[in-house]
Amino acid sequence: MSWIEEIDVDEADGKLATLYAELVQKRGKVSNILKVHSLNPTAMGNHLDLYMTIMFGKSGLSRAEREAIGVVVSAENECAYCVNHHAEALRRYVKDDETLEMLMTADGLETLEPRLSNIVRHAEKLTSAPSAMTESDLGELRAVGLSDSDILDLTLIVGYFNFVNRIAQGLGVQFSDEEMSGYSDD
Repeated sequence: MSWIEEIDVDEADGKLATLYAELVQKRGKVSNILKVHSLNPTAMGNHLDLYMTIMFGKSGLSRAEREAIGVVVSAENECAYCVNHHAEALRRYVKDDETLEMLMTADGLETLEPRLSNIVRHAEKLTSAPSAMTESDLGELRAVGLSDSDILDLTLIVGYFNFVNRIAQGLGVQFSDEEMSGYSDD
């Protein structure tokens, strides 16, 4: 549900119907952030390809680290849809409520274990002050074991969540408890 027209799963045809069917098969349902693309199925498909590549593809970043990046970027951007959506996914990996709260508020990140702390603080800085980034910021990531490939993946995830936060906020994408839960995570 958003501020623009959307085509429901049961009303879709052609390319959109195919995309919806693939989403339901792979993920269990269609998220509202993808449904808002329903007027432009090509953009939806490209968006989904990028998401699946950076969030589920081969990487030196764990699934938990990737979700934590998404949650922190979304918290920094005050995007309730993405914070809630990805915190739900993060709960599968992080069982500590205090850690989850820090990530969901982007507060106290320096107190997390060193690798996660450096990753999410880098994501926070790249989101809030991209022009302040320096080459030395990458040294802090390398010091906790990130390769250049991992740093690229981190940067792509930060960029993706800044992009999707603006879609959610700019089009009024809403969430509900029902929409937040029940996704497959393969």
